[in-house]
Amino acid sequence: MTTFADKIIEYNNQLEYTGPLPDGISIMNPYKENKVALAASTEFYRKYYNDNHPRHLILGINPGRFGSGTTGVSFTDPKRLISRCGIAFPGPMTHEPSSEFIYDMIDAFGGVEVFYSRFYIHSVCPLGFTIRGINGRETNYNYYDTKELQRAVYPFIIENIQKQINIGFDTDTCFCFGTGRNEAFLRKLNAEHKFFKRIIALEHPRYIMQYKSKTKQDYINKYLDAFSKVWVKHL
Repeated sequence: MTTFADKIIEYNNQLEYTGPLPDGISIMNPYKENKVALAASTEFYRKYYNDNHPRHLILGINPGRFGSGTTGVSFTDPKRLISRCGIAFPGPMTHEPSSEFIYDMIDAFGGVEVFYSRFYIHSVCPLGFTIRGINGRETNYNYYDTKELQRAVYPFIIENIQKQINIGFDTDTCFCFGTGRNEAFLRKLNAEHKFFKRIIALEHPRYIMQYKSKTKQDYINKYLDAFSKVWVKHL
């Protein structure tokens, strides 16, 4: 029997962006560029998604360099992959504040086994972007940071939201990480394509850790409340 793990791994393996990009913007594809990330993410999905339990989709913005850009697992940096998920990672030991928040929230929800048996996290744009500054250093870039990039990847985003839905996730509710431009963009897409019956937006973990860290527990409680209400029908 084909499981969620089989479908997710197949989806990750076929992910590729071949369209145009604005000058100075590079695509980041850990599944094609990083054998360590591909192996680690494959092990992760085999461990937590090797079944067909009903799950809801959570969409962030796009992968960042120090989280899924390194491990291939959304909002999961190497530290959390090892310490919380029990998966070895022989690559660089990066730290992502968003991952720290997500795994504190997951612990409060009941742990990784419970959380991942009910939810699947990915992104509106499933591949990430970087831009090289005048100092030569690469930094993360979001799909919506310029209209030019957003227009370029628009068909790719639509195609891949549908592909993720086709994996078999529930479409009555989609959770969105980001209550600003990511939410606005996803709601516009949903109005046009009717992907989901409703979208519930939550403040992005990066925003919480950067600007609201003193009240982090309040946001964890907000996440738990939103997730738990949706899951009442499955209990």
